[in-house]
Amino acid sequence: MSEQTASEPVPFDSQSFLKNLTQQPGVYRMYNASDDVIYVGKAKNLKRRVSSYFNKNVDSVKTRSLVKQIANMDVTVTHSETEAFILENNFIKKYRPRYNVLLRDDKSYPYIMLTDHQHPRLGFHRGSRKQKAEYFGPYPSAWAVRESLRLMQKIFPVRQCEDNYYRARSRPCLQYQLKRCSAPCVEGFVSDGEYQQQVNMARLFLKGKSKDVIATLADKMEQASSQLDFERAAIYRDQIAALNKVQEQQWVTGDQEEMDVFGLAYRNGLACIQGFFIRDNKLLGNKSFTPKVPANSELEEVLQSFIMQYYLSGNKSIPQQIVLPAKLADKDSVEAVLSEEAGKKVQLFQGAREEKKRYLELANTNAENTLLSLQSQQKSMLSRYQALEAVLDLQHPIQRMECFDISHTSGQQTVASCVVFNREGPYKNDYRTYNIEGITPGDDYAAMAQALKRRYKPGADVDKIPDILFIDGGKGQLAQAEAQFDNWQEEKMPLLIGVAKGTTRKPGLETLILAGSHDTIPLPSDSEALHLIQHIRDESHRFAIAGHRNRRQKIKTKSKLEDIPWVGAKRRQTLLKYLGGMQEVLNASVEKLASVPGISAELADKIHDYLHN
Repeated sequence: MSEQTASEPVPFDSQSFLKNLTQQPGVYRMYNASDDVIYVGKAKNLKRRVSSYFNKNVDSVKTRSLVKQIANMDVTVTHSETEAFILENNFIKKYRPRYNVLLRDDKSYPYIMLTDHQHPRLGFHRGSRKQKAEYFGPYPSAWAVRESLRLMQKIFPVRQCEDNYYRARSRPCLQYQLKRCSAPCVEGFVSDGEYQQQVNMARLFLKGKSKDVIATLADKMEQASSQLDFERAAIYRDQIAALNKVQEQQWVTGDQEEMDVFGLAYRNGLACIQGFFIRDNKLLGNKSFTPKVPANSELEEVLQSFIMQYYLSGNKSIPQQIVLPAKLADKDSVEAVLSEEAGKKVQLFQGAREEKKRYLELANTNAENTLLSLQSQQKSMLSRYQALEAVLDLQHPIQRMECFDISHTSGQQTVASCVVFNREGPYKNDYRTYNIEGITPGDDYAAMAQALKRRYKPGADVDKIPDILFIDGGKGQLAQAEAQFDNWQEEKMPLLIGVAKGTTRKPGLETLILAGSHDTIPLPSDSEALHLIQHIRDESHRFAIAGHRNRRQKIKTKSKLEDIPWVGAKRRQTLLKYLGGMQEVLNASVEKLASVPGISAELADKIHDYLHN
């Protein structure tokens, strides 16, 4: 079986994306036409690294395959390549991109494991985390884990040997002689309490609370110095140096357990707010917001309105600390409202000190970078609209466009999509899908007619009537739209245009078919007007397939008993319980069904007839 209306996606406009891409370090994410993350990468110079994917001569077959799938990209700017490296792994863990697996080895990311034993063991772990233990990571490479473990041996005398070796010891091993283990395997060398203290220190260190560990070691160093034990003080000094080397402070995995940071870029009436969300000392991710801003709004007003609407939507986790790029005029009131909503004390900060400052700088940098990208996209979108208006010789600017498409699998679970574009591009609030019923399976013309009839009803809101209505298909599909608008009584009449694919269905060979005369307008493959049409056509195709897949999945997981009008939830549960499952219900005779408590002979006959006819 294959999904209908399959068309190749519009190639990613890499030149426009690269034009305003920063040369700072960061992480980039690549998306396919379904908006799934297919690759996450890091770069010391984002522009140089991303540009390399779009060179004419790329030797790697896998890279060429990846580039063909790219429909969109975004980036997260970091302060250093090291930060980008850590953040890349956080994103890989979160998204599990398809092409990250293909372009690397097939091993999972390594962790440091602290086992749940009387004398816990620190060790290297890769693979499924089934063993009862604490896991810290993931780390970027096996070398990083082993180096960390090697250096941690100098700081924390916690065993790293395997359990079978540990159980077989009758005297301390060489690690004890090297002062890299306290020998918990043999009685009399370290008490359980002392060993657990070392384990707790190692745990704090791995959780990112290295400052507490360093403070403890510093106290011990001073104590040894005051006792004139300079050799031991030197050991503690070296341990602190090694600890700093292992735990080089990363501002994407800092010391804040729960904090949201918002950066803001606001210029020429366009605002971009970048949110960074930290939980359990880790940056879970970041997101851009572009609220609609009334003319002449003040920056503080934009920021305060956003914060209140964002957190009071009812589905947001409110952290204890929120860092903002500017002071709110009603700071105390906002804190009180958010504290009441969260059920705990919430504080607003301006990020003027230490880690908060670094996070805020990072958020502001990303907000500025995103704003530049948005401005570039707006200019590109405006240019495409103007090109289309010129091609169609329109006397007024296009404010709204809609496009319809049909998707199904061998005629089953047919879904029609309607996507909407305004002057800024896709307007997803007005997207709609229509489940098509009562037609001959596979009849795309009838499906299109039903969708159009349901969308364009008499008395429709004039603001929701498009200036242009695109139909993905040739003259047959366009005829359904013409029939729908034959007796259209409303003042505003959309311009009907069919988008016919070329003979080879290759992007760039599309032809526009005008309603009525059926005149065709071929467009060159590099036409900005054609790029806009391809964009809305492919968006309608993507949305139709997404709707069809959702409907198909519901059918797969839906019980046939749910369609029987005389059988409610309790009776379904009773049937499945007494007969042993859906297959037994399907195979049951009328007499067998009637033997179920609460099922009469008459109802059993109806159920049997419904299931088998």
